[in-house]
Amino acid sequence: MNAIGKRFQISHRATSKFKGGLRGYFEYRDLGIKRATRGKVVAHVIRARPKKAPHGKWHRHDCDIQFVYVLKGWADFEYEGVGKVRVRAGTCFYQPPNIRHRELRHSKDLEMLEVVAPGKFDTHEAQAPVAKRARKRRR
Repeated sequence: MNAIGKRFQISHRATSKFKGGLRGYFEYRDLGIKRATRGKVVAHVIRARPKKAPHGKWHRHDCDIQFVYVLKGWADFEYEGVGKVRVRAGTCFYQPPNIRHRELRHSKDLEMLEVVAPGKFDTHEAQAPVAKRARKRRR
């Protein structure tokens, strides 16, 4: 059997707890996928912590796959080569490996489902991308 993991895992909201994690303005509810897949994939629900605002620092994640589905609320992000993006409940977005990005703001009720592979990945602070200047047109 060549399955990602060999363990059945179930996570009920009623018996799960949110904890601190990568960002101080978020709390995370582990869904047990990292354990079930023996570290190949991590999945968690992320929600905004009351009275905590994002710091807006540029960073990147050293991972192979990262996608997010917004469950509630909204958030504004900025991505290298893309610009500012607003995501809201029902939005699914994929972040390419190592893309520089930052969060600018979010609603008080923000909740997102995030899936990342591998399950253990590094996050690095990054310099802001150099803004491309619009080319001057010749007359």
